[in-house]
Amino acid sequence: MKTLIIGGVAAGAGAAARLRRLDEDAEIILVERGNYISYANCGLPYHLSGAIPKRDSLLVISQAKFSKRFNVDVRTQSMVLSIDATAKSVQIQGPDGAPYTETYDKLLIATGSSPIHMEIPGINDPRITQLWTIPDMDRILQKIDAEAKRAVVVGAGFIGIEVAENLAEKGLDVTMIELAPQVLPTLDPEMSTFAAQSLSNLGVSLELGHKVTAFVKADDALFVEMENGTRIPADLVIMSVGVKPNSELAKAAGLEVGPRGHIIVNEKLQTSNPDIYAAGDAIEVVDPIFGGKTAIPLAGPANKQGRMVADNMVGRHSTYPGSYGAAVVKVGNITAASVGYTESKLKKMNVPYQKIYTHPASQAGYYPGGAQFHIKLIFSLEGKIFGAQMVGPKGVDKRLDVVSVAMQNGMNVRQLAGLELAYAPPFNSAKDPVNFAGMVAQNVLDGDSEIVHSDALPEGAVAIDVREPEEIEVGPIPNALNIPLESLRGRLHELDKKANYIVFCQVGLRGYIAERIMRQHGFNVKNVSGGYLTWKMFHPAPLTPRKKPTACPTACACAISADMPTLDVRAMACPGPVVSLKKKMEELAPGSRLKLLAQTTFEPDLRAWSASTGNTIVSLQIQDTTLEAIVEKKRLIPR
Repeated sequence: MKTLIIGGVAAGAGAAARLRRLDEDAEIILVERGNYISYANCGLPYHLSGAIPKRDSLLVISQAKFSKRFNVDVRTQSMVLSIDATAKSVQIQGPDGAPYTETYDKLLIATGSSPIHMEIPGINDPRITQLWTIPDMDRILQKIDAEAKRAVVVGAGFIGIEVAENLAEKGLDVTMIELAPQVLPTLDPEMSTFAAQSLSNLGVSLELGHKVTAFVKADDALFVEMENGTRIPADLVIMSVGVKPNSELAKAAGLEVGPRGHIIVNEKLQTSNPDIYAAGDAIEVVDPIFGGKTAIPLAGPANKQGRMVADNMVGRHSTYPGSYGAAVVKVGNITAASVGYTESKLKKMNVPYQKIYTHPASQAGYYPGGAQFHIKLIFSLEGKIFGAQMVGPKGVDKRLDVVSVAMQNGMNVRQLAGLELAYAPPFNSAKDPVNFAGMVAQNVLDGDSEIVHSDALPEGAVAIDVREPEEIEVGPIPNALNIPLESLRGRLHELDKKANYIVFCQVGLRGYIAERIMRQHGFNVKNVSGGYLTWKMFHPAPLTPRKKPTACPTACACAISADMPTLDVRAMACPGPVVSLKKKMEELAPGSRLKLLAQTTFEPDLRAWSASTGNTIVSLQIQDTTLEAIVEKKRLIPR
């Protein structure tokens, strides 16, 4: 069998290697238009900052080594010009520019996708580029080496965010412009607020909900102009506004393509011509959630598809079940991950759904080093999982993968509650966050809890805040009545059973307990899913890019003295941290200072509490999962 593969990165190189392992006698030709095969294009942004220090680390295997190891005829710098499906041949333009014909028995189209090119005035300026290939990366590094100081990233998807983060880490002044009013379209707007905050913490300026209308050259300077007339100076512009499938060869060969240009394949990844297969970003696949078609341009599906194509070429029966779109991205010191459908997409489809929010810890709360993260679980009215989104500094990828596997195996939210998952305090709680999310969803399905959401609070309902008074100093919900949970039973006589109530706490758990107490005493009550923390996600504070702190001498104002008291609240669940902080500060004399150790996710609460009480955060640093701050008690105002 003579197999010709067009495209030598994820799907193409994977198919070639698998095919050789299955058939030592096959003739395999791999044609790649670029200079490299099997390189780590997902790692390109991280070489910009030096997180991946060596350029050669991105070259998974050299052309020569791949050819020798797998006995594959690798032809780089070669462009396939056309496919003749009837004659089973292709026209190839080699490195010398001369075209020639090559035949095949089986053909794989693994041409991937390309960045979308926008027709914007001035876009051909040499300072405007993209990050898609190793040569793209090299050009960006050359511009940085040539003293580029100000960068603008257009587009806030995966690649745009990775580029913005790494350019900021490199020391550039970075602005990100996004047409949508949020970053990360794979998340719903309220979940994306954590990613936006993390970018802002890196010093990235965000221009959300704005459109780039022109690139203006003034003398030697370049400006990025938005629809509102604002011009942002730039030494370097990275365009990252989406991708399109490279399906031109397939179209010209008469193969069937979908409405957005993706190549149509069957479950064996065959195109409309059974001797021609396709895999990777260029294809349309089954949507296993609703049964339609979808396209998922991710490296994971592409690699698996390449392997399956090789199986089917040698007569095995490997079928691709479709893509759920499980994805994860690093955004500063947090991780953002998702699988399946967002609420925004379900609304557009007019699909009925239910959702819940939880804010668990990455491990046992009493074990130091954990961090709070955030889960949004979306499911049908019968419990089928439609999607999940998770954001936080630790534990996110593990739990998202669990939900993804559950979806792929047809499990519902009730079954999430019963999953047996590994537990030890350094890694988990006895009820894993996935278990807990399943239990909360099950309570909703069974009617044990009636929930409302922060984006649709019922009019006329009386809000009861069951948090401790110290927590309300962090931030109140307007017009709420404060009755701490431990006082609730003793104060039920103060409430009117004819009224409608909503209850909330910090994250939803105490609110649920309050809901159960009140309902069993005859009150009409609902719990706000995810509590105050979810309410804040729908009402985020304005973002202010944070500049990197400059080093200060030991004798500076924020230096830690030997007798400065230390408060460690890293192993405390709410309301422990803010209650302990308030109590400790009350013990100090005015103007005295306290060293605070907390989870990184305590930072917004610390800032809000300090602002409301008049105390001062003298310094704040974040290392891994620990926040270290120096807090000064409010000084007395002299009469």
